This record gives sequence, structure tokens and C-alpha cells, in this order.
Amino acid sequence: MFSDVAKRPAGLSETQQVTRSAGTFLSQRIWIPKLLYVALPYFYLVSGLCALIATLYVASWTWVLPHYLLFSALCLHMGILIYRRRLRSDIDIE
Repeated sequence: MFSDVAKRPAGLSETQQVTRSAGTFLSQRIWIPKLLYVALPYFYLVSGLCALIATLYVASWTWVLPHYLLFSALCLHMGILIYRRRLRSDIDIE
């Protein structure tokens, strides 16, 4: 009457194994050199300001200007966000 199906461990298919290994790869932390770690928010701020200033010198602005403005807003936002989080974590450590 009773089957032994429940006693056998379920094996993962190839797709499930690839998905599981990709998930662990994507969730790993990335370690970068300290110089790049410190310079990252300033890089975002400088590239955002350069893109914002470059919008003044675009000749055919009809299609490229929105892209420049979006890129500059994104870079400025990311630079400020990273800088504030670093500042907050430095205050928490002390």
C-alpha cells in the first residue's frame, strides 16, 4: 500500500542546478581596490556634472538632450547616494 517515493531525495534538473549556481554567483560580494572604492562617488558626481555641462554644447539636441539629462541626473543621484551612505557608515563606526 505504501510507496517509497517519499523516501527518495528529489534530484534537481540541469536547469535548476544552473539557476542555483547562477544565484550564488550573483549574490557574491565584489571586492575592489580601496582607491576605486573611495573614488567611486566622486566619479559619479564628475561624470554627471560633465554630462550636464555637455548638454549646453550639443548641436542637434532634439534626440540626444533627454539622454544626456537622464544620464546626468542618474549619475548625480548615484554619486550623492553613495557618498551619503559612506558618510553614514563612517559615523556609525566611530
